[in-house]
Amino acid sequence: MTNSEKNRIKDKAFQWFGITCTIIGLLVLAIFIGDIIAEGFARIDWKFLTSYPSKKPEKAGLYSAMMGTLWMLGLTAIIAIPLGIGAGIYFEEYAKKSRMANILEINLANLAGVPSIIYGLLGLEIFVRSMGMGTSLLAGACTLSLLILPIIIVSTREALRAVPNSIRQASYGMGANTWQTIWHQILPASMGGILTGIILSLSRAIGETAPLIVTGALAYVAFVPETPMDQYTVMPMQIFNWISRPQHGFQVNAAAGIIILLCITFLLNGIAVFLRNRWQKKVKW
Repeated sequence: MTNSEKNRIKDKAFQWFGITCTIIGLLVLAIFIGDIIAEGFARIDWKFLTSYPSKKPEKAGLYSAMMGTLWMLGLTAIIAIPLGIGAGIYFEEYAKKSRMANILEINLANLAGVPSIIYGLLGLEIFVRSMGMGTSLLAGACTLSLLILPIIIVSTREALRAVPNSIRQASYGMGANTWQTIWHQILPASMGGILTGIILSLSRAIGETAPLIVTGALAYVAFVPETPMDQYTVMPMQIFNWISRPQHGFQVNAAAGIIILLCITFLLNGIAVFLRNRWQKKVKW
């Protein structure tokens, strides 16, 4: 048997191994989601979506947690998106190649994989204590912004890097400066990839619990926050609170909350895929 034949056999073996692992993972995920749907789908109704938490499981609802999640998502987006895109543009288009730039690039890639609880401890010390924000929505949003900033910066840089250099040279040849080239040529061409990274990072932020627990998110909130300095709860926290209760009714409520949270996450991921595909068809090199 020749070396090429051995390599082909190894490639097929690895391919079948990967396919088998994927099928097993999908089956486990399908069983898990199916069990949750069977448990909690019947509990989802208008009353459940518009009611506040209660000590009685049949009266408990998800309204305050949903509103807190929307507040948190909006504040996090307002803080993280401009900073992330701006930093990505600077590192890719303006920063000169140097030892310091290489160190920053490596650190950015590493920060994307740091456990979320570390960001929670950082947010506790900086935003809650040092800056005096307390256990407010703003402190939680700033903490989640730190969590997703590396993802937005890296995705922005990759999207900018994917734009052919010929577009830059053509713009410079027509007399445009660096910022005019970025604003009128590079950003429109790379916006699909940038938006995809932003939406995926926000979908991760929606499901985070550990940083918000550390920065003071409440498990039981019977009101809707009205300002960024109000206390709050979010859907993962409410689900965690219900799961920790011994009554079966709260387990059903938790399953219903998980279904709604999964629907929001799948919707955001679907929007990201749609925008990416649409932008790829719109922008052709």
